[in-house]
Amino acid sequence: MADLTGARWRTSTRSSANGADCVEAADNPPGVVAVRDSKDHAGGTLIFAPTAWHRFVATLREPARN
Repeated sequence: MADLTGARWRTSTRSSANGADCVEAADNPPGVVAVRDSKDHAGGTLIFAPTAWHRFVATLREPARN
């Protein structure tokens, strides 16, 4: 289990103004990227290796392939 004490959570700049239906990510804990539901902080946290998270984000940024 990752120690998320002091995690700095941030929400995407593309999130809606009210923060609904968003996730928050914290990449400052050592060796992990943590992701959680912005509306339910106690609902659980997903933990990713930094390389896996960066690969995931890069894939999202790729243009759609038809």
